[in-house]
Amino acid sequence: MKHTAAATVAARIDNSAAADLNELVSLPDFEGAAQQHIPHMVWEYYSGVADEITLRWNREAYDRLRLRPRVLVDVSKIDTRTSLFNGELPHPILLAPAADQRMIHHEGESATARGAGSTNTIFVLSSFSNTSVEDVARHASAPLWFQLYVQRDREFTRDVVQRAEAAGCKALCVTVDVPTFGARDRQAKAKYELAPGLSRPHLPPLRKSGTATSQVFPDWTEPALTWHDIGWLSSMVKIPVLLKGILNPDDAERAVREGVAGIIVSNHGARNLDTVPATVEALSHVVEKVSGRIPVLVDGGIRRGTDVVKALALGANAVLIGRPYLYGLALAGDGGVRRVVEILRNELEMAMGLLGRPTIQSIDRSVFWG
Repeated sequence: MKHTAAATVAARIDNSAAADLNELVSLPDFEGAAQQHIPHMVWEYYSGVADEITLRWNREAYDRLRLRPRVLVDVSKIDTRTSLFNGELPHPILLAPAADQRMIHHEGESATARGAGSTNTIFVLSSFSNTSVEDVARHASAPLWFQLYVQRDREFTRDVVQRAEAAGCKALCVTVDVPTFGARDRQAKAKYELAPGLSRPHLPPLRKSGTATSQVFPDWTEPALTWHDIGWLSSMVKIPVLLKGILNPDDAERAVREGVAGIIVSNHGARNLDTVPATVEALSHVVEKVSGRIPVLVDGGIRRGTDVVKALALGANAVLIGRPYLYGLALAGDGGVRRVVEILRNELEMAMGLLGRPTIQSIDRSVFWG
């Protein structure tokens, strides 16, 4: 019998063995190990778009920022606590939404939720998850947020939003930068498809034959989404509504005027429009425009504790990581997710100590050289 690529993936994720996490001491270590572990078709799905220029820029922009330490400061007690939406977080690191996690680990989003809970980390569940928000919530001991792709069927969207709030999600992150997908060449060449038995319970059934990558406006995107819809969503929930995918400062200003609760500066992990700027470069412009009126978060390219410091110094209230925790998930399930967060948090504390900044509140633009 001829096996499809998806069937081969299903066999591999069901039979995966946990990696030796003690051998992995940095987030880049996880990437190298995971590439040997994740099936090629799935690896290509999580990669960038077109020429992957923005994907490189996301990292390079952090590398160009030089730090200026202060010495003879009492850093015997490092405090990573921060406030967000009138609540206190033990650290400013969140797990970004990421699709199809059961394609890389048989427990998928449920394992991620457990790993997040063991480190008191907020997990943002994707609309493209393979596990229902109700099931994920049963595994979550830390706050759970929900990322929404608004569907053309608004009643379906209303139902998903109400399910998320009823399941206990503490915030709604509306992705606003995907009227369509970018040129995902590697995904198309790999002929990505879900493994047998998997589904996406927060998305409606496909209306057309063929794959989403064969259409300019795939079924699961909404090219007619406007600011009016953001107001409609905000009116139906009691939890904060954030807009994910803001790069343009003018959009940030409009978001504040429209009454959204927060902004996530994001270029979709460099998986949509290539040659847009790195998120950390856009961050300072958005922060300047928002001027402290609502929280601003940022994702994209964060691999080191020094990257977290740099994002916070530029005005971010918190950061989100994506691919690194997926690599951990693929290698060791919830234990891998936990290990990734622990490494990044430890590196953040090291960087704060070496910079002479013992609290999150003491991190500002003066940490930069020049």
